[in-house]
Amino acid sequence: MNNEQLNEKLKELKIEDFIWFVYIGIIFLSWYSNSLERNYFIFNDQISKEKYRKIIIIIFSILVIVYFYFLSDSYKSLKSLNQFDSNKKQDLVYLSFIASLLIAISGLIFLYIALEDEDLNVELAFN
Repeated sequence: MNNEQLNEKLKELKIEDFIWFVYIGIIFLSWYSNSLERNYFIFNDQISKEKYRKIIIIIFSILVIVYFYFLSDSYKSLKSLNQFDSNKKQDLVYLSFIASLLIAISGLIFLYIALEDEDLNVELAFN
């Protein structure tokens, strides 16, 4: 690994460290949104319902951005493959790209559901 590649890898790791902090924030937001959802269902609290929906929309908006970052990174890895890379590496990079694409698509679908489901009829979960 030359110096330029090392610097690029360190830059990517710094971004991924930031993304871990974003995930920690999402965990706390999700925890809070669950309590709001619970208040809505138990007490029919309409304010909790609206706060819950707004937080869920924020969460999935952030996740879609993160998922597209990883999709972009995966696409860059796919484009950097060359004919001298092993078949195994090529297969794994290709599969990683497909997985990143599917995760990004699922994030968009969940965001759409969060935007459209005003009555909280659909349970949203993410990994």
